[in-house]
Amino acid sequence: MTHDLPGAGEQVLLVGLGNPGPRYAGNRHNVGFLVLDELADRIGGRFKAHKGGAEVCEGRLAGRRVVLAKPRSFMNLSGGPVAGTTRFFKIGPEGVVVIHDELDLPYGSVRLKFGGGAGGHNGLRSITKSLGTQDYFRVRFGIDRPPGRMDPADYVLKDFSTTERRELALNIDLCADAVETLVGKGLTAAQNAFHSR
Repeated sequence: MTHDLPGAGEQVLLVGLGNPGPRYAGNRHNVGFLVLDELADRIGGRFKAHKGGAEVCEGRLAGRRVVLAKPRSFMNLSGGPVAGTTRFFKIGPEGVVVIHDELDLPYGSVRLKFGGGAGGHNGLRSITKSLGTQDYFRVRFGIDRPPGRMDPADYVLKDFSTTERRELALNIDLCADAVETLVGKGLTAAQNAFHSR
Protein backbone atom coordinates (compact mmCIF):
# COMPACT_ATOMS: atom_id res chain seq x y z
CA MET A 1 0.00 0.00 0.00
CA THR A 2 1.44 3.37 -0.95
CA HIS A 3 1.24 6.27 1.45
CA ASP A 4 1.13 9.81 0.28
CA LEU A 5 0.76 13.24 1.77
CA PRO A 6 -2.77 14.67 2.06
CA GLY A 7 -4.33 16.40 -0.98
CA ALA A 8 -2.57 19.37 -2.59
CA GLY A 9 -4.83 21.89 -0.83
CA GLU A 10 -3.70 20.69 2.62
CA GLN A 11 -0.71 22.16 4.47
CA VAL A 12 2.29 19.94 5.17
CA LEU A 13 4.55 20.22 8.22
CA LEU A 14 8.27 19.75 7.54
CA VAL A 15 10.16 19.16 10.79
CA GLY A 16 13.95 19.29 10.94
CA LEU A 17 15.52 17.67 14.01
CA GLY A 18 18.47 19.08 15.93
CA ASN A 19 19.54 20.64 19.21
CA PRO A 20 19.08 24.40 19.73
CA GLY A 21 21.92 26.87 20.25
CA PRO A 22 25.31 27.66 18.67
CA ARG A 23 27.12 24.92 20.58
CA TYR A 24 25.34 22.21 18.55
CA ALA A 25 24.95 24.04 15.23
CA GLY A 26 27.52 22.02 13.24
CA ASN A 27 26.84 18.61 14.85
CA ARG A 28 25.88 15.56 12.82
CA HIS A 29 22.71 15.38 14.95
CA ASN A 30 21.68 18.81 13.61
CA VAL A 31 21.49 17.88 9.96
CA GLY A 32 17.69 18.24 10.03
CA PHE A 33 18.11 21.93 10.94
CA LEU A 34 20.62 22.39 8.09
CA VAL A 35 18.20 20.90 5.54
CA LEU A 36 15.40 23.13 6.85
CA ASP A 37 17.64 26.21 6.49
CA GLU A 38 18.15 25.28 2.83
CA LEU A 39 14.38 24.80 2.33
CA ALA A 40 13.67 28.17 4.01
CA ASP A 41 16.08 29.79 1.51
CA ARG A 42 14.22 28.12 -1.35
CA ILE A 43 10.83 29.43 -0.23
CA GLY A 44 12.26 32.85 0.68
CA GLY A 45 11.13 32.61 4.30
CA ARG A 46 12.60 33.35 7.72
CA PHE A 47 12.19 31.41 10.95
CA LYS A 48 10.29 33.07 13.79
CA ALA A 49 9.58 31.88 17.32
CA HIS A 50 6.14 30.28 17.51
CA LYS A 51 3.96 29.47 20.50
CA GLY A 52 3.88 25.79 19.48
CA GLY A 53 7.44 25.54 20.84
CA ALA A 54 9.29 25.65 17.53
CA GLU A 55 10.93 28.13 15.20
CA VAL A 56 8.51 28.27 12.28
CA CYS A 57 8.69 29.45 8.67
CA GLU A 58 5.68 29.35 6.29
CA GLY A 59 5.63 29.41 2.51
CA ARG A 60 5.09 27.39 -0.65
CA LEU A 61 7.26 24.49 -1.77
CA ALA A 62 6.67 22.45 -4.92
CA GLY A 63 3.34 24.20 -5.39
CA ARG A 64 1.88 23.54 -1.97
CA ARG A 65 1.67 25.32 1.38
CA VAL A 66 4.26 24.16 3.88
CA VAL A 67 5.18 24.96 7.46
CA LEU A 68 8.86 24.44 8.32
CA ALA A 69 9.51 23.81 12.01
CA LYS A 70 12.65 23.46 14.15
CA PRO A 71 11.73 22.34 17.69
CA ARG A 72 13.24 24.67 20.30
CA SER A 73 13.61 21.80 22.77
CA PHE A 74 16.50 19.36 22.90
CA MET A 75 16.38 16.46 20.45
CA ASN A 76 15.00 13.87 22.87
CA LEU A 77 12.06 16.19 23.71
CA SER A 78 11.18 17.06 20.10
CA GLY A 79 7.71 15.51 20.38
CA GLY A 80 6.11 18.30 22.45
CA PRO A 81 6.92 21.11 19.99
CA VAL A 82 6.00 18.92 17.01
CA ALA A 83 2.62 18.00 18.51
CA GLY A 84 2.01 21.64 19.53
CA THR A 85 2.76 22.84 16.00
CA THR A 86 0.53 20.21 14.36
CA ARG A 87 -2.34 21.24 16.65
CA PHE A 88 -1.90 24.94 15.92
CA PHE A 89 -1.81 24.46 12.13
CA LYS A 90 -4.40 21.63 12.22
CA ILE A 91 -2.12 19.17 10.42
CA GLY A 92 -2.60 15.44 11.05
CA PRO A 93 0.35 13.01 11.48
CA GLU A 94 -0.06 11.90 7.84
CA GLY A 95 0.90 15.46 6.84
CA VAL A 96 4.12 15.46 8.90
CA VAL A 97 7.58 14.93 7.34
CA VAL A 98 10.50 14.56 9.78
CA ILE A 99 14.05 15.13 8.48
CA HIS A 100 16.72 13.53 10.66
CA ASP A 101 20.22 12.06 10.87
CA GLU A 102 20.57 8.30 10.37
CA LEU A 103 23.51 6.24 11.72
CA ASP A 104 22.60 3.17 9.67
CA LEU A 105 23.10 4.84 6.28
CA PRO A 106 26.36 5.76 4.52
CA TYR A 107 27.30 9.42 4.81
CA GLY A 108 25.28 11.67 2.51
CA SER A 109 22.80 9.05 1.31
CA VAL A 110 19.11 9.95 1.55
CA ARG A 111 16.23 7.54 2.18
CA LEU A 112 12.51 8.27 2.51
CA LYS A 113 9.84 6.18 4.19
CA PHE A 114 6.45 6.28 5.87
CA GLY A 115 6.04 4.96 9.40
CA GLY A 116 8.24 2.46 11.22
CA GLY A 117 10.04 2.38 14.54
CA ALA A 118 12.44 4.91 16.03
CA GLY A 119 15.53 2.76 15.41
CA GLY A 120 17.19 4.10 18.56
CA HIS A 121 16.68 7.73 17.49
CA ASN A 122 15.47 9.65 20.56
CA GLY A 123 13.99 12.49 18.51
CA LEU A 124 11.77 10.07 16.59
CA ARG A 125 10.85 8.20 19.76
CA SER A 126 9.67 11.46 21.35
CA ILE A 127 7.67 12.49 18.26
CA THR A 128 5.98 9.08 17.98
CA LYS A 129 5.01 9.24 21.65
CA SER A 130 3.64 12.81 21.40
CA LEU A 131 1.73 12.23 18.15
CA GLY A 132 0.40 8.89 19.43
CA THR A 133 1.39 7.16 16.17
CA GLN A 134 4.46 6.23 14.13
CA ASP A 135 2.56 6.88 10.91
CA TYR A 136 4.35 9.96 9.59
CA PHE A 137 6.97 10.48 6.87
CA ARG A 138 10.71 10.38 7.49
CA VAL A 139 13.52 11.70 5.33
CA ARG A 140 16.74 10.11 6.61
CA PHE A 141 20.15 11.70 6.01
CA GLY A 142 23.01 9.20 6.36
CA ILE A 143 25.77 10.14 8.81
CA ASP A 144 27.45 6.69 8.93
CA ARG A 145 28.41 4.64 11.97
CA PRO A 146 30.99 6.01 14.43
CA PRO A 147 34.59 4.89 13.93
CA GLY A 148 36.11 2.21 16.15
CA ARG A 149 34.49 1.96 19.55
CA MET A 150 33.19 5.51 19.78
CA ASP A 151 29.83 5.74 21.53
CA PRO A 152 27.12 6.68 19.00
CA ALA A 153 25.76 9.21 21.55
CA ASP A 154 29.11 11.05 21.44
CA TYR A 155 29.51 10.66 17.69
CA VAL A 156 26.19 12.36 16.79
CA LEU A 157 27.14 15.37 18.95
CA LYS A 158 30.42 15.90 17.10
CA ASP A 159 30.78 18.22 14.09
CA PHE A 160 31.16 16.75 10.61
CA SER A 161 34.77 15.86 9.79
CA THR A 162 36.88 17.98 7.42
CA THR A 163 36.37 15.39 4.67
CA GLU A 164 32.61 15.24 5.26
CA ARG A 165 32.36 19.04 5.26
CA ARG A 166 33.71 19.17 1.70
CA GLU A 167 30.57 17.37 0.52
CA LEU A 168 28.15 18.69 3.14
CA ALA A 169 26.58 21.57 1.18
CA LEU A 170 26.02 19.26 -1.79
CA ASN A 171 24.47 16.56 0.42
CA ILE A 172 22.21 19.06 2.22
CA ASP A 173 21.06 20.26 -1.19
CA LEU A 174 20.35 16.69 -2.27
CA CYS A 175 18.31 16.01 0.87
CA ALA A 176 16.34 19.24 0.35
CA ASP A 177 15.66 18.09 -3.24
CA ALA A 178 14.32 14.79 -1.87
CA VAL A 179 11.97 16.64 0.50
CA GLU A 180 10.80 18.86 -2.34
CA THR A 181 10.15 15.80 -4.55
CA LEU A 182 8.19 14.11 -1.73
CA VAL A 183 6.07 17.24 -1.26
CA GLY A 184 5.47 17.78 -4.98
CA LYS A 185 5.31 14.28 -6.45
CA GLY A 186 4.78 11.85 -3.58
CA LEU A 187 6.72 9.14 -1.77
CA THR A 188 7.14 6.62 -4.59
CA ALA A 189 8.51 9.23 -7.01
CA ALA A 190 10.92 10.50 -4.35
CA GLN A 191 12.09 6.98 -3.47
CA ASN A 192 12.60 6.14 -7.15
CA ALA A 193 14.62 9.31 -7.69
CA PHE A 194 16.82 9.21 -4.58
CA HIS A 195 17.17 5.59 -3.42
CA SER A 196 19.26 4.66 -6.46
CA ARG A 197 22.01 7.15 -5.51
